[in-house]
Amino acid sequence: MTSRLKDVAALAGVSIRTVSNVVSGSGAVAEHTRAKVQAALEELGYRPNVAARNLRAGRTGLIGLAIPELHSPYFSELAGLVVQAAQQRSWTVVIDQTFGDADAERRLLEGTGGRLVDGLIISPWALSPEELAARAQRVPLVFLGERSPGGLADRVAVDNVLAADEATTHLLGLGRRRIAALGLQPHLHNGTARQRHEGYRAALKRAGRAPDPALERTVDALHRTDGYAAMSALLDEGVEADAVFAFTDELALGALHCAHNRGLRVPEDLAVMGFDGIDDARFANPALTTVVPDKRQIVERVLQCLADRIYSPSSAVPPQDIVVPHHLEVRASTVGHGAEGAEATR
Repeated sequence: MTSRLKDVAALAGVSIRTVSNVVSGSGAVAEHTRAKVQAALEELGYRPNVAARNLRAGRTGLIGLAIPELHSPYFSELAGLVVQAAQQRSWTVVIDQTFGDADAERRLLEGTGGRLVDGLIISPWALSPEELAARAQRVPLVFLGERSPGGLADRVAVDNVLAADEATTHLLGLGRRRIAALGLQPHLHNGTARQRHEGYRAALKRAGRAPDPALERTVDALHRTDGYAAMSALLDEGVEADAVFAFTDELALGALHCAHNRGLRVPEDLAVMGFDGIDDARFANPALTTVVPDKRQIVERVLQCLADRIYSPSSAVPPQDIVVPHHLEVRASTVGHGAEGAEATR
């Protein structure tokens, strides 16, 4: 016999509406209530007819995820978590790669190619804040990352300024005084590099250290090869540095490889710090100290925002600007061997 919502509600001792909210992932449900409903769903073997439900509501059950680079470890890890979490809401994720191209971002924001999805998660790199704010959106929208949508939509991100400040402060606390910053990107509008640069400089200023433009390096992209090239240029120019704060782990891994090829000992001669907490950082030699955003919470908050907009489109709740936690994972690239698992700095 096929179980129905009212059967689950009776077993769990809750309303049919509450069961519906748990099944669809919409609405606020207390955690202990959600657990009771989930237990009842499993006991009765309830399986929602997702296709029929979506058809009745005029929805597709598809959501879009638009990220700049699929091959970026940070974005690929995040995309995997989005797919995994979306499955719990009976959603299928359609992933698009924008390459940080303005036309691709514009097309998605205007709805071309997005009419088949119920909602869109996007990490924009190329469009200016003014253009983002001016774009009308045909489907519920959540911004992922550092861009301020100007009240257009919900946004979920880490505090890049604070995180970069803490990373630089960590290096200063180790007695490093000539800290290079790798990853400035003045050609992009996304704000990530600008905010991390701001945090880097704030930590230097608080420590009484004047920023040295020779230590601040611009990159075309955020890949290992760009980190290697930036580190090579620093060394070729004879710029003295006893530490590197790279604005992504990929840049840091490139700098680490360059330092090794040039005969520098890490961290004895050069401490290296990254940002993003990608899995590869744990397996570098030495293991890379990095800023670790709470990726799971990023995904949970993004999907909840999207669910709220999909299931309550007329809600009067204004767009939210959500900041998720991060921590420093201190490893051997800054404090030497035996640092793996060291106390994280929050």
